[in-house]
Amino acid sequence: MVHPPRNGSQAATPWLPKVRPGAGDGVRLFCFPYAGGTTYAYRNWPSLLPQAVEVCPVELPGRGARIGEPLETRIGRLAEAMATALLPYMDKPFAFFGHSMGGLIAFELARELRRTRRPQPAHLFVSACAAPDGRDRRKRVTYNLPEPEFIAELRRLGGTPKEALEHPELMQLVLPLLRADFEACQTYEFAPEPPLDCPLTVFGGLQDREVSSEGLEAWREHTTSTFVVRRLAGEHLFIHTAQHLILRAVADELLASVR
Repeated sequence: MVHPPRNGSQAATPWLPKVRPGAGDGVRLFCFPYAGGTTYAYRNWPSLLPQAVEVCPVELPGRGARIGEPLETRIGRLAEAMATALLPYMDKPFAFFGHSMGGLIAFELARELRRTRRPQPAHLFVSACAAPDGRDRRKRVTYNLPEPEFIAELRRLGGTPKEALEHPELMQLVLPLLRADFEACQTYEFAPEPPLDCPLTVFGGLQDREVSSEGLEAWREHTTSTFVVRRLAGEHLFIHTAQHLILRAVADELLASVR
């Protein structure tokens, strides 16, 4: 097994631009963004979770401080890169939280860590994301649509702010990022492996038209440990509208996992 460096030896990494790791007990919670998202999605979490939970929002290439880097369009390559880059921060108990695209990233990163005999997460939280082998994954390809049709698809999904959709200059900056993230999700191919051993909690929005109840329940096959589905009011981006309920559940279940 590959062991991470001892606590205190972490070097700065662009994957965690807002993280200043603390020493001592507790657990690190690595948070992965939805399509088009950045670390900004998790900006309030450090102040709303218990002090024992160290929130580590992950910044993907091509956004935020990494705006000059090439965008990545494959989930597997992201997982491989993060398994190495984040290893120094896995020197104490840690967990993953991913919303939508971030759920796929979190799942594949956990499997990549297992393949390479590295530490495993104490808990996996997946939000607004269908199981990787479920029928919800077989959706039409939209990332390569002509621009007017792609923007119409963004309006249908409802995750892009209206102000951005009506601002042509801003959309020209955002479209490449959204296309890359959509491509990463829509080209993802699940490869069967044994289920993970960590507890798995799945969050779903009651009004989410993109992820079915069956897609959420199908995650049950991907862990040998405890499994729970929590349905909350909200559409696909209920991570914002139901934030307090999500954080309450994350805190309770995460701290129980590492006791």
